[in-house]
Amino acid sequence: MLVVMQQGATEAQIQRITARLIEDGFNVHRSTGAIHTVLGGVGGIDDFDTGVVEVMEGVKEVHRIVSPYKLASRGFRPQGTVVKIKDVEIGGGSVVVMAGPCSVESHDQIERAADIVADGGAKVIRGGAFKPRSSPYSFQGLGEVGLKLMREAADRRGLLVISEVMDSTQIPLLSAYSDILQIGARNMQNYNLLRDLSHIRKPVLLKRGIAATIEELLLSAEYIMSGGNYEIILCERGIRTYETYTRNTFDISAIPVIHKLSHLPMVADPSHGVGRRDLVPSMARAAVAAGADGLLMEVHHDPDHALSDGAQSLFPGQFAELMPQLRTIASAVGRSL
Repeated sequence: MLVVMQQGATEAQIQRITARLIEDGFNVHRSTGAIHTVLGGVGGIDDFDTGVVEVMEGVKEVHRIVSPYKLASRGFRPQGTVVKIKDVEIGGGSVVVMAGPCSVESHDQIERAADIVADGGAKVIRGGAFKPRSSPYSFQGLGEVGLKLMREAADRRGLLVISEVMDSTQIPLLSAYSDILQIGARNMQNYNLLRDLSHIRKPVLLKRGIAATIEELLLSAEYIMSGGNYEIILCERGIRTYETYTRNTFDISAIPVIHKLSHLPMVADPSHGVGRRDLVPSMARAAVAAGADGLLMEVHHDPDHALSDGAQSLFPGQFAELMPQLRTIASAVGRSL
């Protein structure tokens, strides 16, 4: 249930509504916009009479939410959510590019990656310190050493850091080094991890699972929001279909659909979406045209010798050539980059 307060409603009126909802078994989440305050009531009794709240002072209107995701729905925050990290805003007027290698391999590699990323105009460097690999014999990452190397490289070039957290025990460590914690596709429905992330105040990038519906993605976001962490960035990274030519099927349509259903910013990962560097630029351009709030791309100074995902990592020259093209497309759809 959503309770939209009148413009100019007093804090005392808001607190009275909140207290009444709590009394009837609701967990109350507050969203304060430029004009109206919205109270999201989750849970409560099934036959609750909304008219009881509608007549209370300060209330503009009350809506029952039939979708299973209450806090992630567009109605909870109609103006949209902008995730602000230092001077970077994700979900605002700019398309934010996050780029870097699949995994941190060495000091030299991540330092060179930071130069490539910053020179191209990206705001965030990506890189995995802990890598969830399909084979137990593949490179698994450098752990805390990798995080430290990436943090130092990012600070040298004024970049933010995003890296993947694989289980709850890693949250404190990742939080110490990363500005954004990434939830990979394999963990989208790791509900224990999502619950633990709901209690921290750190931006979380949530990737769509390889066979997840859009509703399931939003329900996973709901787990994080239900604990009070609203700093969530959703990510389309391709889903598994019958097609085998590309690594996954990059669902471009998910971008405008998410924007219609949810207030959360939506970014795209064309590298994992297709798994082939020759197709990544086309999909990146298409994602920006479709309204993506950001891009997550893999770039490596020497992809042919990368320890993971070399085939989908852009060469430095490709990345440098792509960024001006993305700026042109962003401008055409009323955004900046």
